[in-house]
Amino acid sequence: MTTRALAVLGRGRVPVETPIARADDAGLTRGDGIFETVHVRYGKPWQLDEHLARMAGSARTLGIALPPADELAALIDDVLVDAVEDAEVAVKVVCTRGADTGQVEPPTVFATMFDVSPAQLRGRREGVAVVSVSLGVPADARNTAPWLLGGAKTLSYAVNMAALRHAASLGADDAVLVSTEGFVLEAPTATVVWVADGALRTVPVDTGILAGTTANFLLDRAGELGLRAEHTRVHVDELKAADEVWLCSSVRGAARVTTLDGEPLGERGFTEGVQRILGFPL
Repeated sequence: MTTRALAVLGRGRVPVETPIARADDAGLTRGDGIFETVHVRYGKPWQLDEHLARMAGSARTLGIALPPADELAALIDDVLVDAVEDAEVAVKVVCTRGADTGQVEPPTVFATMFDVSPAQLRGRREGVAVVSVSLGVPADARNTAPWLLGGAKTLSYAVNMAALRHAASLGADDAVLVSTEGFVLEAPTATVVWVADGALRTVPVDTGILAGTTANFLLDRAGELGLRAEHTRVHVDELKAADEVWLCSSVRGAARVTTLDGEPLGERGFTEGVQRILGFPL
């Protein structure tokens, strides 16, 4: 079954084919906007407060007038009014800078509900083959250049999507972006998490990556796996030697990386515990 729904701030639920943005909206013409995607399980958004807090941080970075969190939460309720409680779906909340008129315009804000894709479900259940691709910047570049919008979840995902298409052209399922020095940064739509030396690890945000809500939820519960939690940089060659590696995202959950650049990765039995902690349907 295909699930689709649309709600617009100030208008509520509208038919999915409803026009909602002007042709000169900066989100369309410049990718000038922000978004969050929330997993919905059993009719309830998961980690909603964390997603809205991250969206507020993205808005501050871009200088966009994001509406208050309670209005965004109500918008999500509007789009979920017909959600089936025993199914999982996703909701994307978008806020653009609004019409590009040269004046301060109100933002365009809307939410869409849609099915979790078969590829995401398959990755959650079966794992993913991954290739490394260079982002073309040093690991510290975004941390010292605020105009690069490090840590913001913006609509400018053309590079991310191109990286995924490149990975597919090589027969892989996904990619990890690496710095010019070879340090792992993040996946195009996920956070990298791995186990090594008795620790559950992820990349620190001082590299300019997006702070992963799912990864942080998992690291906060590392003790349940008998591990300590660490945020640390890792070279792509070191990642290949890890005990186990996952790509973690809000909708897919944790997808175990089965191969990286064609090399099989470790499988040490942590995945079952990771899936149990995250509680995604399998």
